[in-house]
Amino acid sequence: MRQWLYERLGNYVYGGIVVLIVLLLALLSWGITTGSILATMLAGSILAIVIVLGASVLLIPDNQRSHAMERTLRVASSTLDHMRNGLTPEGCHAVCQLVLPETSAQAVSMTDTSSVLAYVGERAPDYPPGSSITWPTMEVLKSGRMETFSTRNSAAIGEEGFGITASTTDVEGFPVCIIVPLVVADRPVGTLKLYYRRGRQIDRTQLTIARGMANLLSAQLSAYELDRQAELTARAEVKALQAQINPHFLFNTLNTIAAFTRTDPARARDLLRDFSVFYRRTLEGSESLIPLEQELEQTRRYLTIEQARFGEDRIVESEHVEPGLGEVLVPSFLVQPIVENAVRHAMRDEGPLHIDVHVATDGSDVLVAVADDGLGMTAEVADRLLAAEGTQGSGGGTGIALRNVAERIELFYGVGSGIEVMSKPGEGTVVTLRLADAVQR
Repeated sequence: MRQWLYERLGNYVYGGIVVLIVLLLALLSWGITTGSILATMLAGSILAIVIVLGASVLLIPDNQRSHAMERTLRVASSTLDHMRNGLTPEGCHAVCQLVLPETSAQAVSMTDTSSVLAYVGERAPDYPPGSSITWPTMEVLKSGRMETFSTRNSAAIGEEGFGITASTTDVEGFPVCIIVPLVVADRPVGTLKLYYRRGRQIDRTQLTIARGMANLLSAQLSAYELDRQAELTARAEVKALQAQINPHFLFNTLNTIAAFTRTDPARARDLLRDFSVFYRRTLEGSESLIPLEQELEQTRRYLTIEQARFGEDRIVESEHVEPGLGEVLVPSFLVQPIVENAVRHAMRDEGPLHIDVHVATDGSDVLVAVADDGLGMTAEVADRLLAAEGTQGSGGGTGIALRNVAERIELFYGVGSGIEVMSKPGEGTVVTLRLADAVQR
């Protein structure tokens, strides 16, 4: 509304200045022609003042455009926060509250493909969230184009060429309405609607605001959809990992437990309990993120099973976790596959294998390092290990590749995250996971 008033005021001021300058030039010419010094001096002085003041006034539109740009950027930044979770009633209500003051509209609303999500402004109590969408909204969702609807008896539209669609009834109680689709992946997922009392209120500025805000919201919804798809992909990856549990690991563990039933029944009972919990945690539908401590517990269960198989003196594990980091949320199957690779590939024919798990912070990042003093490997072997699609073979284990771990870390934590492998043949290996900004999550 303020922007519209400023534009109208600027037009009137500009016209008035032009008329005044023409009159003063006429007076100045008359004074020079007649030799009237008083008229010439008066006209010249006033003309100079008008030119100076007029130049200052004519600078106002530039300032207005600057302020409008600042407001647009501020609104864009705010809507990004509110659209972070998609088309929710709460987020849409906040966006409508931001958009309404930037327009000449009496009300603003947002919908999805079936119902009103938010309505702010006049007549808001008549259209609460959950109300069914009207036929003009359905038309826009069907066409995928911005449309302006107007009743036949409404006031004329401010400028021509807007593609007005005649409406036999008011749209949500208003004679004029702009409806713009919100589009994600070339598919309308909702609408932004601006309502006006008079057609003259709609000009190119209002149409530009409506189209620009809809494009902005569509871009933000597309970003949300990409994030959601990435999370779904990560969850699907976990499901795939759960489905590829190596049957040899199952058979080897059951054979180990069966052997202990004859020599140490109590140990067999404990192993069976640990294996039951380990397998259930592996196969059950997990959330996208779990506390790091829960992942470390699963790793300990795995080592308990392997120690029973190879001997407790053959695998020695230790942990060093900074206080508070056990609560950091991480993807499941994060630490256990790395420890498993150490057991499967680093153990010597004789002597113990020491495995040390370190969890520490580096700024807002979390570093998870798994170090062993085993056989080690060359850089070429380490690269192949990271590139491998899977590690299933004839040996025991869950068969989850380091590449799967690296891909899920990047999906969940983004730029700056990943895996680093440092190894030296005959001395051991250190695998370090960097979880970017994990402390702030």
